[in-house]
Amino acid sequence: MQENGCLLFHYLEIYVTHTIHALENPTDGCVRRTPLNCNNGQSDDRFMNYSNVKLPDTQSSWFNMSMNLEECRTHCLKNCSCTAYANIESSGGCLIWVTGLMDIRVYPEGSGAGRDLFVRMASSEVIGTVKRGANIKLMLLIIFPVVLVIASISAWCLYAWIKRKRAQFIEEGGLWNTSLRHDEAMELPLLSFTTIANATASFSLDNKLGEGGFGTVYKGRLEEGIEIAVKRLSQTSSQGVNEFKNEVICVSKLQHRNLVKLLGCCIKGNERLLVYEYMQNRSLDLFIFDERKSMLLDWTKRFNIIMGIARGLVYLHQDSRLRIIHRDLKASNILLDEDMNPKISDFGVARSFGGNETQANTERVVGTCGYISPEYALDGIFSIKSDVFSFGVLVLEIVIGKRNRGFILPGKDNNLIGHAWMLYNEGRLMELIDPTLVESCHPSEVLRSIEVGFLCVQRNPGERPNMSSVIRMLGGEGEVPQPNEPEFFPEKDDQWLVAEFTSSTCPKSTVVDHVPITELISR
Repeated sequence: MQENGCLLFHYLEIYVTHTIHALENPTDGCVRRTPLNCNNGQSDDRFMNYSNVKLPDTQSSWFNMSMNLEECRTHCLKNCSCTAYANIESSGGCLIWVTGLMDIRVYPEGSGAGRDLFVRMASSEVIGTVKRGANIKLMLLIIFPVVLVIASISAWCLYAWIKRKRAQFIEEGGLWNTSLRHDEAMELPLLSFTTIANATASFSLDNKLGEGGFGTVYKGRLEEGIEIAVKRLSQTSSQGVNEFKNEVICVSKLQHRNLVKLLGCCIKGNERLLVYEYMQNRSLDLFIFDERKSMLLDWTKRFNIIMGIARGLVYLHQDSRLRIIHRDLKASNILLDEDMNPKISDFGVARSFGGNETQANTERVVGTCGYISPEYALDGIFSIKSDVFSFGVLVLEIVIGKRNRGFILPGKDNNLIGHAWMLYNEGRLMELIDPTLVESCHPSEVLRSIEVGFLCVQRNPGERPNMSSVIRMLGGEGEVPQPNEPEFFPEKDDQWLVAEFTSSTCPKSTVVDHVPITELISR
């Protein structure tokens, strides 16, 4: 304000309208909006306190050093000409203004330079201002909690709606035999059917990688350029729904360099889709059982594959959050990336163990003929030692280059394990190895791998090593114990399999190829 300007008295809160109106007239001072009500010293006017201000010009003022502040107020109220009052000093004294209020300034908050000035105002203005301020405060006290409650309810409703929509997306089609729990459902990585269809060119036959009892596997490419393998459940398959659920729940909780990575899944109507990272070299069986492609796997690559599978099983059996029994470990379920690194796949029939649980019993035996342990096939008992047995078969197949199931020599009725055991007892182990490995193999590693394979397929599961011990032995740490006679069954005795399996059994007529009981897809 100018030096002779007047103060426009505004209450600090935004909802107050004050009664003193500044005209910024240096001669007339401030003009009141509502006149004072005073008659012969009788007045119901009120005073409003303005703090931290420079007191008005004192040319038209009166003072009394002996009065206190209350006496000063009473004296001003009785004088119809009095417009304001204040203490002369902090210790006391009365200063009264009897004309307009000139040259008033407001000091910054906390400066300590200002004084309190009590300005006379019509009671109607003071009461109205106080009432308006009180009403607004009351409204704020009421409105704020209401707004807070409404915001909380809205946030909760939004969360519930998102959760319901997500669960609805997962459950769409309603074909689950047993619904996934919501906490499981919320963990699933989801992809839309349209995204997957676009990635596979609408499941074009040109992108088909393979098929089995579960359905068909397609190669695809997402918009981001990521290559994928899509496992599509056949709509006519009588199996696979539970296997689909089981695989999604298991694999989504597992992370290891030697396990295939699940990128997402999709459920839409009758469609059930699993989306995996794409393995450029597809499955191990396409190499070791093919006369031409087997030459691409020298001994170093094969030994690295054996060690990678072993490390993946150590993770499943003891290092993962859940103890997982794969139950269908075989060559077609070992996928190879562009560097021929192995990754275990197909967890549709896997089982998880908790706590101190080490084995379980089932009436429904699942797996693949030639890889199933005898205690599992005959008694339905499975444990980590069931996977160890399958691993032992797999090691022998990798070294020898032949399938255990369907292996026949003229005049012999042994399977691959039986034939290998016979040569082992005769000291002719080097005759077992794949001919393509003769130039690249390290005889000590080959012999050690075969002996470890025999330890893994011993008849008694208690005599089989765990996978941690297998890795140490394969790595040359310590001596490999003398294995006992392994479990093997002549091809002519396949009737025990047919009698024991409860579903999708291994046909006796099949002697040239393996037939998976669950017929899970190999890619």
